[in-house]
Amino acid sequence: MTGAFFGAAVIAYPLVRRLGRNGFFFLALVPFAALIFSLAQVPDIFGSAGSPLVESMNWLPALGLEGIFRLDELSWIMSLLVTGVGALVFIYCARYFPPDEPGLARFAAVFMAFAGMMYGLVLADELLMLYLFWEGTTVFSYLLIGHSQSRRRSRQAALQALIVTTAGGLAMLVGMILLMATTGTGQISTLMERASEGMDTGPVIVTAVILILVGAVSKSALIPFHFWLPGAMAAPTPVSAYLHAAAMVKAGIYLILRLAPGYHALPGWSETLLTLGLLTMFIGGWQALKQTDLKLLLAFGTVSQLGFLTTMASFGTPDITKAALAMLIAHALFKACLFLCVGIIDHRAGTRDLTKLSGGWKAFPVVAVCATIAAASMSGLPPLLGFAAKEAVYSTLLASGDKASIIALIGVMIGSMLTVAYSARFVWGAFSSKEGVDDIARRDEKITLILSPVMLTDLTVVLGPAVGLLDGYFGAWTSTLPVIDPGDGNYHLALWHGLEPALALSAVTIAVGLGLFFVRDSFAKVQSTLPSGLDFHDLYRKMISAMETLALWVTSRTQRGSLPFYQSVIYLVLVAGVGLAVISNDTWNIGFKLFDTPLDFIVATVLIVVAVAATRAKKRFTAVVVTGISGYAMVAYFAFVGAPDLALTQVLVETITIVVFVLVLRRLPARIGQSTGRFTPAWRAIIGGGVGVTMMVVVLIAAGVRISDPVSVDFGQLAYELGHGKNIVNVTLVDIRVWDTLGEISVLVAAGTGIAGLIFVRGREGHLHRFVSRRDGTEGQGRVRFQPVAEDIGDFHYQGPEHEDVTQRRVSWLIAGRTLAPRNRSIILEVTARLIFHAVLIFSLYLLFAGHNEPGGGFAGGLVAGLALVVRYLAGGKFELAEAARFTPSGMLGTGMIMAVLTGVGGWIWGDTVFKSVYLEGDIPVLGHLSFGTSTFFDIGVYLVVVGLMLDILKSLGAEVDLHQERDEMVLTSRLNQSYKLSDNFSAEAEHDAVSSILDRVNHLDVDNGAEGGRL
Repeated sequence: MTGAFFGAAVIAYPLVRRLGRNGFFFLALVPFAALIFSLAQVPDIFGSAGSPLVESMNWLPALGLEGIFRLDELSWIMSLLVTGVGALVFIYCARYFPPDEPGLARFAAVFMAFAGMMYGLVLADELLMLYLFWEGTTVFSYLLIGHSQSRRRSRQAALQALIVTTAGGLAMLVGMILLMATTGTGQISTLMERASEGMDTGPVIVTAVILILVGAVSKSALIPFHFWLPGAMAAPTPVSAYLHAAAMVKAGIYLILRLAPGYHALPGWSETLLTLGLLTMFIGGWQALKQTDLKLLLAFGTVSQLGFLTTMASFGTPDITKAALAMLIAHALFKACLFLCVGIIDHRAGTRDLTKLSGGWKAFPVVAVCATIAAASMSGLPPLLGFAAKEAVYSTLLASGDKASIIALIGVMIGSMLTVAYSARFVWGAFSSKEGVDDIARRDEKITLILSPVMLTDLTVVLGPAVGLLDGYFGAWTSTLPVIDPGDGNYHLALWHGLEPALALSAVTIAVGLGLFFVRDSFAKVQSTLPSGLDFHDLYRKMISAMETLALWVTSRTQRGSLPFYQSVIYLVLVAGVGLAVISNDTWNIGFKLFDTPLDFIVATVLIVVAVAATRAKKRFTAVVVTGISGYAMVAYFAFVGAPDLALTQVLVETITIVVFVLVLRRLPARIGQSTGRFTPAWRAIIGGGVGVTMMVVVLIAAGVRISDPVSVDFGQLAYELGHGKNIVNVTLVDIRVWDTLGEISVLVAAGTGIAGLIFVRGREGHLHRFVSRRDGTEGQGRVRFQPVAEDIGDFHYQGPEHEDVTQRRVSWLIAGRTLAPRNRSIILEVTARLIFHAVLIFSLYLLFAGHNEPGGGFAGGLVAGLALVVRYLAGGKFELAEAARFTPSGMLGTGMIMAVLTGVGGWIWGDTVFKSVYLEGDIPVLGHLSFGTSTFFDIGVYLVVVGLMLDILKSLGAEVDLHQERDEMVLTSRLNQSYKLSDNFSAEAEHDAVSSILDRVNHLDVDNGAEGGRL
């Protein structure tokens, strides 16, 4: 079912774009189906011979990692919350958001993906798999909290939540790795079995578990991380109801419940969680009584309740854990209902300020009834589920009787008194009539909007008297927990246990809490006179500010605008670090050989000559060309040693690199300036020589100390027998070491995004008009691409080059003659482009599909296709590029990545391992015997990523730089007109010549490569 959530997330965007907010009704079917699935497993999990439902897949077999999903009693309970509340919140979204809500389709997709991450989290039975889902909830919650991108408060709250929970998650990851390395397994159920038997103890285990608790504490917003949760109330109300009441913040509680059976007796477990839980419960309740915003009141109330749940979950004993589970369910129901009710109030009244709300009982009676019942359950009033859960807490803590239980009981009682007080304050503030405040106008709400809070209220009411029905399900889990006291495990959930001490404690709690509410004005004065204590939110801001100040200080001393300075620092660190390792090396088995064949000597000579020539070059273009020769010399070397794939890839990469350099050089001075910095040519020679000698020695040592056969010796056999290919390089990339390739193309996607982000300041994609012709022969205007946005540059208003707004009928395949200035045209390039463009594209496809057995593959094929685009751009300019590539780079990059990832997922579906390849073999007429593998789809994904990267480079460093250059020429022309009062009959040609002359003179100036380099 986990995959269903992510599949729905993929279609959520187009679905909501098509159906609008009504699409949420269809999306609600996914968590509802998962709820039905969980309920259908009851006989198998809770039957007399019940056993958990377990599914596993070979995730990374070489590392012994498996993806294990386990639906046992605890994960079944959590799955009901994730799916049941999730389905109701999706229904609520269908009427909560206005029809014209911006970004609603994106919100729907992210919301569904978050639900899938949370569902996978509670089912994961492997530590690293759990961590992936854990961080997935962090990322998607960041996107959901920051849904209102135009609001600074939303962006800041989202970033704050991301930083805090990610920091805790990183600590948890370290703990998980320590635990796996020490115990030899990452399967959570196995870890609990071994821990309960006393097999896994020791200081390393204690450290690992404490680090894991840091992640749980940060996710569940306990002190000192609690401040992120109230800030996250900037999110839309459905997000608050689901993420911060029923789902994400429960992840930490769930993890504590999961680990408590095995690790609750470890040193530091009880002390840490009891202290943080009780402090959080008190501080959250105390702060809730200060709030006038209903949503913030509930947010601090949630913080308090999370401290309560953490306190109970930490014990790990049967009876107290059963009480914790009852409170977990009760809290999810009443808090989700309250948040949804606040959303309706905010919509109707336009405010959440309880001092400005009046007449809520009359304005929305159904909402008032639901919220009042939910608040009563939160207070622990009978006969609601909250009361039964609170009774269970008091009874089990009293029965335990040890020191920790007594401390917990006292702390829970004080916190519960504050809970009663702020619950009453919520009801009074939201629905009572107040003097001097206008009543809210009454209007009936749509049934689809109030359906979700009504159903949550019904469950709260029904499950109170029927709480005994839950006892069996909770008991199935708690019966597996270790029993410390002889009487432990005998408590049963019920609404009425007779006249017992727990009932008296409940009565005292309610009485004191209501008393605090009735003296709220006096109590508020007392609160205002007391010191506010440590403000963790302010501490967070100061920490971030200090980090920014430190970053600025470091940047000002290291990022000095001098490329030689950066390189020198990097090289010096390299020489110092690696050189120290070389000196301390005690294994010197160096076998020195001048060359294997005379051809090696020729290549080495060329490399030395061009290296020296590059240091002597005075112009940038000369340096680029000379440096490129060294790359082509390596092509020859690869060809000599029998590596045609490497030779092919190297020649393509080298050619494209030269093109990229040339594109960039258009915006740089032609000559290489003389440095006035501290690194003189002599120092540069010393540093460069040191790096060269260091790396030469490292290579010699590395080649001489190998004592084991490399893994690559088996690649030939693996490629042919398992990969069904004769090209070892390509089979290695798309099959044997496919995870490495996936990481590499991810870097390419990041590189393309970074390039475009630096050039396209205002948006990811540029725009430019295409030239088209209609079927009737009339002129028309094509889709817009690369159209510059009007901007003010100093005192000049730039609208963009005039010829971009020209609408012409396309009459030729290559339109350079209509779009390029005569000085920028090359007839040779235009003829060459016409001759080779289509042939090169076909050749790129040949390399793609032939690469499994012959030199080539997706990477080489993509580079060849990119070169075809380069030729067409150089021949026809940016307009021709728009015609050649009518798809966006981001679309190509995304499609390629999705295709590569889906190939891996497909390997798990049709096999038992992620990225497992399946081959279809047979004899085809004419073509003969063919073997087609699913790894080809991965190679196609690589092809698309490389083509997308090339297009991104051409669009940003090519077409967009063209626009920048044209803009500069127009600005300079305008300034000339203003400065020299050029006459009206000053011809366009003369004006263009004047501007070109000035620009050429600028480009030939000597520019310092150091800190002064940016002045021009």
